[in-house]
Amino acid sequence: MPVPTPGREGEAPSLVLQELSTQSDLTASAGLPPAGELRGFRQAFRALRHRNFRLFVTGQIVSLVGTWMQNVAQAWLVYRLTHSELLLGTAWFCTQIPVFAFGALGGLAADRRSRYRLVVLTQTLSMCQAFALAALTLSGKVQVWHILVFAVALGTINAFDMPARQSLIIEMTSKEDLLNAISLNSAIFNAARVVGPAIAGVLVAAVGEGVCFLLNGISFLAVIGCLLAMRLPKFRRRAQDSPWSHLVQGFKYVHGNRAVRTLLGMMAAITISGMPALVLMPFFAEDIFHRGSRGLGILMGAMGVGAVAGTLVLAWRERVSSLPKVIFWSALLLGASFSVFALSNAFYFSLAIMPLIGFSVMRQLASANTLIQTLVPDEFRGRTMAFYSMTVVGLGPFGSLAAGALAHAYGARLTVLGGGLLTLAAAAVFRLNLDAVREIR
Repeated sequence: MPVPTPGREGEAPSLVLQELSTQSDLTASAGLPPAGELRGFRQAFRALRHRNFRLFVTGQIVSLVGTWMQNVAQAWLVYRLTHSELLLGTAWFCTQIPVFAFGALGGLAADRRSRYRLVVLTQTLSMCQAFALAALTLSGKVQVWHILVFAVALGTINAFDMPARQSLIIEMTSKEDLLNAISLNSAIFNAARVVGPAIAGVLVAAVGEGVCFLLNGISFLAVIGCLLAMRLPKFRRRAQDSPWSHLVQGFKYVHGNRAVRTLLGMMAAITISGMPALVLMPFFAEDIFHRGSRGLGILMGAMGVGAVAGTLVLAWRERVSSLPKVIFWSALLLGASFSVFALSNAFYFSLAIMPLIGFSVMRQLASANTLIQTLVPDEFRGRTMAFYSMTVVGLGPFGSLAAGALAHAYGARLTVLGGGLLTLAAAAVFRLNLDAVREIR
């Protein structure tokens, strides 16, 4: 199968412009009104017109709360057992490095196999991982190396889950509702970031980390049940080329598309620069603000509040042409917020900064996700979204490991400050390359 040729340097592919000039056949065939005819809150939540997406959202609301509970509980468990910033970074490294190592294979699977069945399988395996970690922790036998092994297992599952799940969104909705669907999905993710850490903070202090892992395993039953209730067209995609040839074509397509390269480069820089604040948050909560696990939950929850607000505002937009500027201005705000947070000694002042961090991070991620999915044809969607996952998640291990090592050598404050300055530098470089994506409409 030949690789679609991107347009000239600085232009979007002509295929994309052609696709964006028409409405989605899926929406028309379903008898749904065009998005432009919706007003008010119906406009902001227009992707919920689609039954399959409503089911997906319902399951995500429950499951993501459990996921965030486990994230916070796992970080706190590592820090409680070791009091080591380096091992905090190592735990994040083990969770995310498989996404970088196996992400391309996950994208290949998403383009050659049923994305729906792949997501059902990965969610089931994630549930088993949570139950196993809960059993080990509740038994009182958990050790740091156990946590790292389970982190690698979950990361490997996510390497196949993320490209398939991201690519499945457009199949559950339509191209005209893609920005809205991604924004709403991001809002749900971050609403769970508000609720999950707050619950985890209370539960960890009251009954320990194992209960959080157990509840996360139970929460996967909701998303699996909703996935099984969906009605999606029968899978018909059949790759004619060998897996290796298919994989190479994906690399060539991403490398040859300047707009996609620019967006992925910006997301890679933001991922690396943002990891110090995320990884070292338990250290700030305990050793700088002296607020313990509850303080950690409150800080993470505040970041989630800002992220929800940012993505809901983004959900009102109909066109994607202004999204590159959204990415640029959000990066400036993020870099400034990291820098101020690093220098703050006051818990409540830092708490006020956290919503700004969440607001700017998720607007960038949702905007880049939408732009990339708008650009790529469906036959390359899984492999391209694998590269997206590899940049926003898979590069995280390098940032987290570096954050732990730098904090150990120079202190947490200077490490987070360095991340803020790197974010500002990335924003400046993206601004210089804005012409690469401004042709998108």
